Amino acid sequence: MATKKTPLKTSLNDRIDTLFGGDSQNLQSSQEPFKVKIDLLTLPQYQPRQYFDEESISSLAQSIKAHGILEPLLVRPLKDGKYEVVAGGRRYRASQLLSLTEIPVIILSLSDDEALEIAILENLQRQDLNPLEETEAVLRLLSARLNQDIPNIVSLLYRLRNESKVSGNVSPSSEKEIIESIFETVGIKPNSFVETRLPLLKLPYDILIILQQGKIAYTKAIALSKIKDEQLREELTQEAIKDNLSLREIKARIKELTEEEKETVEQKIDVTVKQIKKKKLWKNEPKKWKKVEQLLEKINILLDE
Repeated sequence: MATKKTPLKTSLNDRIDTLFGGDSQNLQSSQEPFKVKIDLLTLPQYQPRQYFDEESISSLAQSIKAHGILEPLLVRPLKDGKYEVVAGGRRYRASQLLSLTEIPVIILSLSDDEALEIAILENLQRQDLNPLEETEAVLRLLSARLNQDIPNIVSLLYRLRNESKVSGNVSPSSEKEIIESIFETVGIKPNSFVETRLPLLKLPYDILIILQQGKIAYTKAIALSKIKDEQLREELTQEAIKDNLSLREIKARIKELTEEEKETVEQKIDVTVKQIKKKKLWKNEPKKWKKVEQLLEKINILLDE
């Protein structure tokens, strides 16, 4: 299961104040919730939460059926008379499952960037996101605030991390101040994010799926991704899930598999060399030896490269 994250200390409104540098009340055009028709609601193109477990949605639907929607959705008005869901995607989906016709909302007057930031902060505060979603959400938040694309943000984070390791500090800059402010807001250390979260973007697809489903902690996912053989990786991943192996146990098993694989390769090389020497092809079978010689030449070229 995913590791427990450090609880966020302040309220969502406090965090909105931190990011926008003002009173979050000014963002809201309607403080009091009221009901709107559910067919007037639409989901944004990007949602911080991208994996929705059907069983979890079904369970939420049953809770809503019994107790109603206890917390209104946050929405913003669109030009066509509809409303975009800023926060509350799970409640929206559960309400659709119940075929509800109306749903309680609070309307916010927000720009695209403000809507993105509030959606991300709301999900981070609720700890609704799996580690991969959280990583992507933080990168999008940084991208919006710094007005740079995500590849540049990733490069910038690595550069700042490297500078801090070499000199112990980073030269002051507006970029650095914004980055530190956002990481303080979401409750993650910048260097920790670089070292433990950015590697998630490079995980093999099979490990990504397991991580999205919340079946394994991201630290274990990173360790398992180092196994290049897909079949071995799949076998150990299933073993780790079934037996709830600790990170230490997973690393020990990876070491065993690596050593076994190394022994197998060395054995293959030794067997091949012994066969060539034993058969003395250069004396007994010149035609076959010529082919072997050509293959050896190709091997040498590869080694030189």
